[in-house]
Amino acid sequence: MTEQATGAHNPQPRARNGGPSSATIEHVTGAQSLIRSLEEVGAGTVFGIPGGSILPAYDPMMDSTRVRHVLVRHEQGAGHAATGYAQATGRVGVCMATSGPGATNLVTPIADAHMDSVPLVAITGQVASKAIGTDAFQEADICGITMPITKHNFLVTKAEDIPRTIAEAFHIASTGRPGPVLVDIAKDALQARTTFSWPPVQDLPGYRPVTKPHAKQIREAAKLITQARRPVLYVGGGVIKAGATAELRVLAELTGAPVTTTLMALGSFPDSHPLHVGMPGMHGAVTAVTALQKADLIVALGARFDDRVTGKLDSFAPYAKIVHADIDPAEIGKNRAADVPIVGDAREVLADLVQAVQAEHTEGNVGEAARTQYAAWWKDLNRWRETYPLGYDQPADGSLSPQQVIQRIGQLAPEDTIYAAGVGQHQMWAAHFIEYEKPATWLNSGGAGTMGYAVPAAMGAKAGQPGRTVWAIDGDGCFQMTNQELTTCALNNIPIKVAIINNGALGMVRQWQTLFYNERYSNTVLHAGQGADGAPSGGTRIPDFVKLSEAMGCVAMRCESPDELDAVIAKANAINDRPVVVDFIVHEDAQVWPMVAAGTSNDEVMAALGVRPDFGDNEDD
Repeated sequence: MTEQATGAHNPQPRARNGGPSSATIEHVTGAQSLIRSLEEVGAGTVFGIPGGSILPAYDPMMDSTRVRHVLVRHEQGAGHAATGYAQATGRVGVCMATSGPGATNLVTPIADAHMDSVPLVAITGQVASKAIGTDAFQEADICGITMPITKHNFLVTKAEDIPRTIAEAFHIASTGRPGPVLVDIAKDALQARTTFSWPPVQDLPGYRPVTKPHAKQIREAAKLITQARRPVLYVGGGVIKAGATAELRVLAELTGAPVTTTLMALGSFPDSHPLHVGMPGMHGAVTAVTALQKADLIVALGARFDDRVTGKLDSFAPYAKIVHADIDPAEIGKNRAADVPIVGDAREVLADLVQAVQAEHTEGNVGEAARTQYAAWWKDLNRWRETYPLGYDQPADGSLSPQQVIQRIGQLAPEDTIYAAGVGQHQMWAAHFIEYEKPATWLNSGGAGTMGYAVPAAMGAKAGQPGRTVWAIDGDGCFQMTNQELTTCALNNIPIKVAIINNGALGMVRQWQTLFYNERYSNTVLHAGQGADGAPSGGTRIPDFVKLSEAMGCVAMRCESPDELDAVIAKANAINDRPVVVDFIVHEDAQVWPMVAAGTSNDEVMAALGVRPDFGDNEDD
C-alpha cells in the first residue's frame, strides 16, 4: 500500500458539546481502539518496534489495511523516519515504541522535532497503571522526561480515553506552531474492553492558536516596508510549514526586496530567483550575512533569530527596525525586540501584507518610487554577490572534492528529488551547492543538529513520497550512528540513495580543531589508526562501507576519482528497486566557507580562510 492510497488528513476539532450523533458504536479492546483511531486520523504509516507494554497494540495492527507499519531497527530510527515523513509530506509523522528504554530511545528524535517544529505523534506503551511509580520492569516516566521537548503529552490509563486522546494529539501536533506530541498508554488500558466511535469530542480548553494577524500591525509593517531603503525579507521554516511559499514570492516580487532563507527554509523561495541572496548564518553566504547586518528593516517571517543566524546578538543588524511575524507569540521578542510584532499564520500574514503594501503604493501615492527606491541597496548587494560568490578549490592531489560530489549529485538527480542531510560539513555543503527550487525538497536537523538524522529521515521521506527520488547526503561519522535502518529500507521496499561523504573524520569538529585548536586532532579520526600527532596512520578503513551496505541488502559502490564521479552517480540514479549506497572518498582537509566564528559578530564574516570581505564601508549608502 502506497502512502498516496491512505487518504491521510489532519483531524478537525469538534466543539466540546458537539459529540457524534450517528457514529457506529464498536465494542473493542483499547488496543483495537488505538488502531482504529490511527486509521481515522489518517496515519498511513507508523514507524516502530514492538515490546512488552505496547505489544497489545501490535496484534490488531496486523489486521489493519489502512495503517502500514514499518519495523525499524532502533527507536531513534523510528522517530527520525516519522520526522522525514512529516517534512516531506506535510502530514503528521507517527512513531511507536514500548516502555522504558524503547520510549527513552525516542527522546532524541522528539527533541529534534521540537526544535524544528515538526508535526509528530509518538505513541509509547507504559507499564500497567497500578505499577506506575513502583520502578516496575521497563518503567520510565516518559511524560516527565519529554515535558520540556514536546508541545504536549498525555498519559492514558483508561481505554475509553484513547480515541479522544489520539484525535487531540494529532490536532495539537498539526495546528498552530507544529510540534511533537507524546501519547503514553498504560498496558492495561490497551488490554481493557471498551467501545469505539468516531469522531470523538475533543476537549482542549485554552488551546486556540491565533492564525489571523492583527490588521493594525499589518498596516504598520507595510508602511515600514515602503519607507525602507535597505530591507531584507528574512524567511524561516515557518513559511514552508504554513504552505506560504506562493504568497512569499508575490510579496518579494511586489516589493523588490532581497530574500534570505534560513537553513530550515531552503526551497521556500527559489535559489535561482534574482531576488534570492542566499542562506544567512554562521556558514551563510557573504551577501546574505551582510545584507542582514546592513539592513534598515528586517521582515522576519516564521524565523526565530537563532544564534547561528545572528552571531553575537548585541551586534546583529544594528541599523535595522524589526517586523517579526510568527505563529508562536513566545518567539516574538525572545532574542531580538520587535518594532512591529505580528502573531499569525505565515500564509495569512503574507497574504495580508501583499494587500497592505499594494494599498500603500496606491493610496499613499508612493507609486513607482516605492518599487525603485532600493536601487542603491541592490547595487551594494550585487557587488557583494559578484565579489564573494560561493565556491571551492579542487584538491591539488587530484582527489575528490566533497563540494564537487554534492554539487554533481544535485545536478544529475531527477527533478523533484528530496535531499535529507546529516549534520556537519556535508550538511553545509549540501545547503550551498544543491539548488532548491521548491519547498519540502530539503530535510535536515536544523535546531538540534542531530548526527544520524539523514538515513532514517530519508527512509521516512521515501515512505511518504514513494514516487520521488530521495538522496541522503551523509557523513561517515553520521552514517555510523543510524545506518542499520538500511536493513529496514531493503526489507520494506524503500529504495533510498545514500551518499557517504567519507573524509575519514568528524569533519566539522576537525575543521574547528584546525582553526581554533592548533591542528591538534584529538579523537576526530574515524577510518584508521591515529599517530601521535593525531593524523591518520594509514591502514584498512574500518568499517568497509561497501561491504557493510551490501550485507544490509543494498547495492553499494565506491568512488575515489573525479573521473568516475558522473558515471557512479548516474548508476545510482538508475537503480530504483533497492537502496543504493555510494562511498565517496573525499579529501580530508576540505573546509566549509564562508564562516562566522562562534561567539563573534556577523561583521567578522570570513569569505574563505584568511579572506575578510571588503564591504566598502567608507562608501556612501
